[in-house]
Amino acid sequence: MSGHQDGLSTKQVAERLGVKPETVYAYVSRGLLTSRKSPGARGSSFDPQEVETLARRHGRPRAGSAGAEGAAPGSPAVRTAVTLIDGDRYYFRGVEATALAEAYPYEEVADWLWTGRLTPGLRFTAREELLRAARAAVAALPAHATPVDGLRTVAVAAAAADPLRFDLSAPAVHTTTRGLVAAFTDALPAAGRPPARGAPLAHRLWTRLSPASPHPAALRCLDSALVLLIDHDLAASTLAARVAASARANPYAVVSTGLSALDGPLHGAASGLAHRMLLDVLERGAAPVVSEHFRAGRRVPGLGHRLYTGEDPRAQLLFSLLDEVPAARRALDAAQEVVEISARHTPLHANVDLALAVLSSSAGMPAEAGETVFAVARTAGWIAHALEEYGERPLRMRPSGSYTGPRPPQPLP
Repeated sequence: MSGHQDGLSTKQVAERLGVKPETVYAYVSRGLLTSRKSPGARGSSFDPQEVETLARRHGRPRAGSAGAEGAAPGSPAVRTAVTLIDGDRYYFRGVEATALAEAYPYEEVADWLWTGRLTPGLRFTAREELLRAARAAVAALPAHATPVDGLRTVAVAAAAADPLRFDLSAPAVHTTTRGLVAAFTDALPAAGRPPARGAPLAHRLWTRLSPASPHPAALRCLDSALVLLIDHDLAASTLAARVAASARANPYAVVSTGLSALDGPLHGAASGLAHRMLLDVLERGAAPVVSEHFRAGRRVPGLGHRLYTGEDPRAQLLFSLLDEVPAARRALDAAQEVVEISARHTPLHANVDLALAVLSSSAGMPAEAGETVFAVARTAGWIAHALEEYGERPLRMRPSGSYTGPRPPQPLP
C-alpha cells in the first residue's frame, strides 16, 4: 500500500471519500475519523478500515466491491435486518426509530422488533421464582455496588433459576427475554415509591433510579430513551453478543456478554461522564468546566458521534421531550451552554449521552443511571441480533489471528 506506512494519507482519504482535504480534517474534528502522526512521515495517517466504514456510511462503495453493502471480498461484514443508519437518521426494520419512540412504549417496540407483531398494552413480567433468585443475588451485593452491577448479577441469577434456558427456539427466546428485562427493573432496590402493579416498564425503572415522583413528561422521556437505545447497528456490545450467539450461548449468556462489552467509558459508561460533567457545570458554570477539558486535552463528554455529521437524532428527540419537564430546565440550559461554548473551538454536536445526563441529573439519579437505561434498553437489541445469529451457521464468527510472536522453534523456557 502506498501511503504512510500501513495507513492512508490525507490525499488518499479525500479521494476515497470524494471530498476535499479540508473536509477530511473536519471529519477528524467531529470524531468521524482518527488521525495519527507516523514517525518520520509528513502529515497525518488514517486507518484504512475506519475510512472504509465512513465511505460505506456515506454511500460510496469501493470500486470492484461485491454486494450491496460495498464490502470488499473477505472483509468482515454481518448481514442484519435490525438497524440501518443512513446519514443522520436511523431505522429499526425500516421504520424510523425516532418515530417509533414518539408513538409506542418500550415493551411494545422491543417485542415488535423480535416478533414482527405490535401488541398494545403489553407488559413484561418475570416468573416469581426467577425474581426471587434475582432479588436475593442483588441483595447480597456490597453497598457501593452500582445499578449496572445489579443488572449483571440479575442476568447470572436469572439464568441459574431457569432450567429451560437452553431452548433457543424463537418463541422460547422471546419469553425468556421478556422475563429477564422485567427482572432487570423489578429486582433492583427501590429508590422511590414503587408504582402500581402492572405499570409500564419505564415507570418501574424510574422508581429504581430516582427518589423523586416522576412527572408524566419525564416518564415519557425515559420511555422514549429506552426505545431510542434499543439498537444502533453493530456497536461493540452488539458484536460481542452476536459472537456469543454464534457459539449458541443461551439468551442470558448473550445478554451477559453484551453487558460486559458495554462496560467502560467509550461505550455504555459514557453517559456517566456526561452526568458528572453536567453537575460540575451546574455548580461552577459551563465556561470553566469546558475550558478545563480543553486544557487537559480531553474531549468534552456528551459531544460528537462518529456515525453522525450533525446532531445525534436520539439527542434531538430527547431534548425536545426534556423541554416539557419542569425539573429539567436548569440542566437543559446548562447542556445547551456546554454545546455553545464548545462550538467556538470544535464543531461537535450533542449526543445521546448528554441528553441522558440532563434526564438523570435533573431527576436526582446516580451517575450510573444513564448506563443502566442504556443496558436495559439494549437488551432488546442484543436479543434481536442473537435471533438472527441463531439462524446462521454456528461458529461462523471466527476470525483468523495474524501471529506476530517469535518464529518457532524456540528454546524451552
